Amino acid sequence: DMLDIRAGEALAVNFPLQLHHMPDESVTTSNHRDRLLRMVKGLAPNVVTLVEQEANTNTAPFFPRFMETLSYYTAMFESLDVTLPRDSKERVSVEQHCLARDIVNVIACEGAERVERHELFGKWRSRLTMAGFKSYPLSAHVNSTIKVVLNSYNQNYRLVEKDEALYLGWLDRDLIVASAWK
Repeated sequence: DMLDIRAGEALAVNFPLQLHHMPDESVTTSNHRDRLLRMVKGLAPNVVTLVEQEANTNTAPFFPRFMETLSYYTAMFESLDVTLPRDSKERVSVEQHCLARDIVNVIACEGAERVERHELFGKWRSRLTMAGFKSYPLSAHVNSTIKVVLNSYNQNYRLVEKDEALYLGWLDRDLIVASAWK
């Protein structure tokens, strides 16, 4: 009722780099991630988009989580090197206010204090499927346009379509996965 969805009106739900902040069954028995996905499915949206980091920092013990974080953020910082100069105010802001904060939270926090809980796309796929969603194919035209833009920055960026999702990566490391669901 609060959304005031009208008959015949298209509904799109976009989850851009947000769902990994919600606690799941590893933090609380309430499992807010799966509950939210089921609630959204109940709204019968025309499309749901999910964009999340491709990293496994949710339930991994400390040392594997540390190694995963090191691998992921090394690639992230390397990719920043070719797009923004080191003295760029924009880059410094991203490093200080986004990346550094995320790294500290993943490494130094446990339990409910850790809000950066990334999951691999396979886990997101399972969650969405269990909530009743079906994967929705992505546009080949959009994919090719994104590849052209990425290559204009640097040839080490890559975009791969697999598992009905787009994997944005740096060299051999997947960084971000985007998918659509119905």
